[in-house]
Amino acid sequence: MKLHFLGTGGYHPNERRHTACLMVPEVGLVFDAGTAAFRIPGLLQTDELTICLSHAHLDHICGLTYLLVPLLDGRLKQARLFARQAVLDAVRNHLFAEPVFPLLPENLLFLPLEETTQIDVGPDLSVTHHPLVSHPGGSNAFRLEWHRGSKTLSLAYVTDTTVDGSYDDFIQGAQLLVHECYFSDEQIELAQRTGHSCVSMVTQLAQRVGAGQLVLVHMDPTRTDNNPVNITQARKHFRNVCLAEDQTHIDLKSLPTVC
Repeated sequence: MKLHFLGTGGYHPNERRHTACLMVPEVGLVFDAGTAAFRIPGLLQTDELTICLSHAHLDHICGLTYLLVPLLDGRLKQARLFARQAVLDAVRNHLFAEPVFPLLPENLLFLPLEETTQIDVGPDLSVTHHPLVSHPGGSNAFRLEWHRGSKTLSLAYVTDTTVDGSYDDFIQGAQLLVHECYFSDEQIELAQRTGHSCVSMVTQLAQRVGAGQLVLVHMDPTRTDNNPVNITQARKHFRNVCLAEDQTHIDLKSLPTVC
């Protein structure tokens, strides 16, 4: 079971990174559907998708329209879209508004997060969610859990938020923490003003919650160099950290367990 990083940048795509989209093809699970969602059909291993949207900003939802063809030609029987009701309303009424995109597939199901505490995505696999309040308009974090023998392992996906302590318990002990890191430490005031995070915030959080591995995503798209948020600074607080790159993956079955 692998987590594929289809889009690892924020705000707008650049020559190196598309915007937010992660996928676990073996179970048909997708987190966010930014511009990188055009890569989803090439990785399909199921005829259904479960898509968890963090929020309704365009860099996280515009790729939903790219799923039209596989939903119409039968490669996908259906896609379940989970998000807060306000996010679902924005997608239905604005992204799929007739002047913008005039065809809403009947097999795209809109399912409010407010009506479920747990999303089942396969045998012994479930996703839970938690509100994030620091980003304008709000966002949601997600946590995928599965079993390895007697151990419960987990992946936490947290994007578009300032590290504020409000979700520490939700991500506690995650073997893999995928967290936004839009800014370097020199831009901390801008991070707080826009509801984003900078590198020392995120690495100190990973240390505090006992994460096993930290992967940074949703980076500033104006930076296309190899070190947009100063990975050396990051490793002062948390050694097992790396920057995500588009079209790479992590084997979820080989993650270290966390005591």
